[in-house]
Amino acid sequence: MELGSEQLNALREISIVGMNHAAVALSQLMKRDISLKVPRILTMDVAHLPETLGGREHMVVGVCLKILGDARGNIVMIFTREDAVRMLELLLSRKMAKGELLTELEVSTLKEVGNILASAYLNALGDMFKKIFLPSVPVLTLDMAGAVVDYLLEEAGVEGGMAIMIDTEFSEKDKNFAGHFFLLPVLSSFHSMMEKVSF
Repeated sequence: MELGSEQLNALREISIVGMNHAAVALSQLMKRDISLKVPRILTMDVAHLPETLGGREHMVVGVCLKILGDARGNIVMIFTREDAVRMLELLLSRKMAKGELLTELEVSTLKEVGNILASAYLNALGDMFKKIFLPSVPVLTLDMAGAVVDYLLEEAGVEGGMAIMIDTEFSEKDKNFAGHFFLLPVLSSFHSMMEKVSF
């Protein structure tokens, strides 16, 4: 499925609205003013995700949720381990030991961040199309990018097709971290909605 400039502009607007909503929710969770930016959005083949993340052997943290409701698909949020650590240190107000496995609290915290971002994005998507989209319970994994992407796609039941990548930058005063937000739509239902987008 090829998206035209109008569809990409619409997705960018949805992303900005959704991330603004997510910034408010994250600010309440962290009790700090969190800003979110969407510097880039593009489409790609799902098979190319590991290269986008720095190569198949690059260590990353992935959070995956299924899209339920009036259309189907999946959302995958991927952070480098370094950015995940920065986020956790900000959320939990403490330094993390390098190289250690994530604790149950840290895993739960990252899942909550994933749930907030996915819910905000799906709410913005639902408002635009006048449909209901709901996130499933998030699944988290920590591994090399190739293994994480393979696991998440298998978990989501995605064998190939299109991914929409939304770069997301987080900032709080002088602290910054970034992540990749991927929308993996079931193309048939998604395409019918995007065909109605016009400005």
